[in-house]
Amino acid sequence: MPRFDVATTSPAEHRADLLLLPAFQGPEAGPGVREIGKALDVDVTELLEENGFRGSLGEVFTLPTLGRAAPKIVAVVGLGPKAEATADRVRRAAGKVARTAGRYPSVAATLPAAARGAWQEAVQAFVEGLLLGAYRFDRYKGPPGDDDARPPRWERVTVLAPPRWDAKAAKEAIRRGEIVAEAASWARDLVNTPALDATPDFLAREARKMARAVGLECTVWSKAELEKGGFGGILGVGRGSENPPRLIELRYKGGGRGRPVALTGKGITFDSGGLSIKDAKQMEWMKSDMAGAATMLAAMRAIAQLKPKVNVVAAIPSAENLPGGSAIRPGDVLTHRGGKTSEVLNTDAEGRLVLADALAFLAEQKPRLIVDAATLTGACMIALGDELWGVMGSDRALIRELLDTGREAGEPGWELPLWTSYRKQIKSNVADVKNIGNRYGGAITAALFLKEFVGDVPWAHLDIAGTAFAEKGGDYWPAGATGNPVRTVIRFVERQAGTSSR
Repeated sequence: MPRFDVATTSPAEHRADLLLLPAFQGPEAGPGVREIGKALDVDVTELLEENGFRGSLGEVFTLPTLGRAAPKIVAVVGLGPKAEATADRVRRAAGKVARTAGRYPSVAATLPAAARGAWQEAVQAFVEGLLLGAYRFDRYKGPPGDDDARPPRWERVTVLAPPRWDAKAAKEAIRRGEIVAEAASWARDLVNTPALDATPDFLAREARKMARAVGLECTVWSKAELEKGGFGGILGVGRGSENPPRLIELRYKGGGRGRPVALTGKGITFDSGGLSIKDAKQMEWMKSDMAGAATMLAAMRAIAQLKPKVNVVAAIPSAENLPGGSAIRPGDVLTHRGGKTSEVLNTDAEGRLVLADALAFLAEQKPRLIVDAATLTGACMIALGDELWGVMGSDRALIRELLDTGREAGEPGWELPLWTSYRKQIKSNVADVKNIGNRYGGAITAALFLKEFVGDVPWAHLDIAGTAFAEKGGDYWPAGATGNPVRTVIRFVERQAGTSSR
C-alpha cells in the first residue's frame, strides 16, 4: 500500500510521476486544470473537447507535460455533472482510474477538492476508491503475464489541498479511508478464497488472528461447545460436511457499561444446497455464501481501529452445507438456541437456520439492537438486482439509519416490506416454524423466519445476495467479491456511538 500524505503545493509545481485532475461534464475544468494549462501554455478544456472527452464519470484523458510543469504526466478524470460531484463520485472516479495510477511510483491528485459537501468525506472517499480500485486477488496465480493486471507500483500518493483545509483533519480523513478500504479488501480476500481452503475453521482462525492484531476479544465455539449450548441450526447445517461448524464471538468495548450493538452474518463457507442440491452453474460462486460473515468480521476489524465510543458484540455462525451421509433431510426438525424448533423442508434454505441460532444468542446479550447481513435469497436479487441490498426489520428508525449510512458510504440499499401476513407461509404442522414459504415473496418470508429469534430487540436484516459478489467488474472492484456492505456497517456502528443506548 502506498504512503498517503497531504500538501498545499500548486498542482503545476508539485513533483509527481502522475497528476490526477478532475473535470466535470461538458467538459468543464475542475481544480488544478487551469494551473496546468497555464504552465503548458495550452487551453486544456479545448484540448479535451477536440479529443472527444466529455467529462463522464471515470473517463480519463492523459497528456505529458514535456518538462513544462513539475508533474510528468497529467490524467484528467471525469466526475460527471458538476451538480452531482459528491464524495461518492470522487470514490468511483478514483476507483476507475486506480489501475492507471498504480503504474506510477508517485501520484498527486486534486480530485477531493472538486466534491460538493464536506471535504473530509471527499478525502476519505478518494483514498477508499483508489485502494479498492487497485485491489486484485492473485493468491493462486503465478507471475503476471502481459495481459494480467500487475500489482501497483505506487509508493506515495499526495492529496493536493486548498490552503483553507486543516492539515490534521485531512490526515485523519486519509487514515480513516485507509482503515475502511483495508477492511473491505480483507473481506474480499475471505470471500474470494476457495472453499477448499476457506473452511469454517479457517474463518475462525482468521478471526482470531485479526482479533489479536487489533485488540478485540475473540471466542471460537467448537462443535462440542455448540452441542452443549444448544445451537441446533448451526450443527444441523454442518452435519453433512467433514469440516465441523464454528461460532465466532467477537467483542469490542468502547462504551463503558452501555448496551452493545449486536452484529451477525451468514458464514456458509460453501453451499451445495445440501440434499436439496443446487445445479452446477449455481454452485460456481457459492464460496461467496459467507460474505455476510466476512462483512461483519471486517467491520469489527475497522471498529477496533477507529475506536468509536460504543460497545459491540458479534456472533458469526459458520458451517459448510454439503450432502454427506449424515446431512439433514427435508422434513427433519432442528432445535435452535433458546428452544424454538424449525422444520427443514428445503436444505438449501440453510442460511436462516444458522442465523437463527446466532440471533437468539445475541438477543440473550440484551443489546440495544441487532443487525444481520446475509447472502440469503435469490428473491432479493430478482427484486433489487445487483446494485442494491435489501433491508427489512422490526424497527423503522433502525432501517432508516441503515439506509442513510448506506447512501453516505456509497453502498445504497432499499427497504422491502416485512409483511407479517406472510407469516402463515412459514407455519409448520410439526414445529414452531418451517424454513421456507411458497414461491413468491421469498426474501420476506426468509426475514420473517429470522424475526422469530430476536424477541423484542430492535432488529434489521440486510439481504446482500445481489451486492456481495459480482460476475463482472464495477467502478472499484474486479469480478468477484465486492466488500459490500462493509463500509455501511462501519459507518452505522460509528453513528451509534453518538446516540444513547435504547
